[in-house]
Amino acid sequence: MTPILGRDASVLAEVAGLSLRLGPREILDRVDLTVRAGEIVSLIGPNGGGKTSLLRVLLGLVKADSGRISLRPGIRLGYMPQRLYIDEVLPLTVARFLELGNGNRGDRATALAEVGADEILDSPIQAVSGGEMQRVLLARALIRSPDLLVLDEPAQGVDVGGQSDMFALLSRIRDRRGCGILLVSHDLHLVMTATDKVVCLNRHVCCTGQPESVSQHPEYIALFGAAASRRFAIYSHNHDHGHDAKGAVVSTDGHSRTGNDG
Repeated sequence: MTPILGRDASVLAEVAGLSLRLGPREILDRVDLTVRAGEIVSLIGPNGGGKTSLLRVLLGLVKADSGRISLRPGIRLGYMPQRLYIDEVLPLTVARFLELGNGNRGDRATALAEVGADEILDSPIQAVSGGEMQRVLLARALIRSPDLLVLDEPAQGVDVGGQSDMFALLSRIRDRRGCGILLVSHDLHLVMTATDKVVCLNRHVCCTGQPESVSQHPEYIALFGAAASRRFAIYSHNHDHGHDAKGAVVSTDGHSRTGNDG
């Protein structure tokens, strides 16, 4: 990887002309991507389109065949995998699991509180729900105070309401920390209303830009259908509240709310 020197100070990561083959399969073909501080960039595309592979190359887990990856010098990365399997017989609490990601107990508790899951710090990791587990994984990524969060399907295995809450939480984290967020998701209706820039990837970059422009792009419509574009127009709206890991209603500033306010 090449450090970013003498360039836009807001740029955290830049990929240029990235290509990857695994055996006879072309996974990525001359992909370009830029992520800036304070920006949420979402990778969308069909299964097998190379989204997770792109994240793995950016993280240095897979070596590309060609192209350039540049990172801001001294950048701290936080990674949230798509899924994590933990043996049912392991005597592992949430606190102990987070300890594997470094940081002291105070750091771990603070990160869990930030994602709305501080009540489960001492719970067995196998006893938490799917939504709670996603928040634990996010907390683990936050412990290192990352400049760039790299998230692979952060709403994986979460119900529809939980997915919306997860994306709202990510927006609050971005606003609070000023970090960049690069994420992969298949939840088109949420991604297109909760992101700053969309990159549609099907081995190559089909289209990229703000959600409104991408949703009208011919290649986006060819991949997902005209109905996906219409759904985006219908769905666009703002939320004034979300839900914590237990389902309690919270306002967008993270404070609990009471009463029947939806």
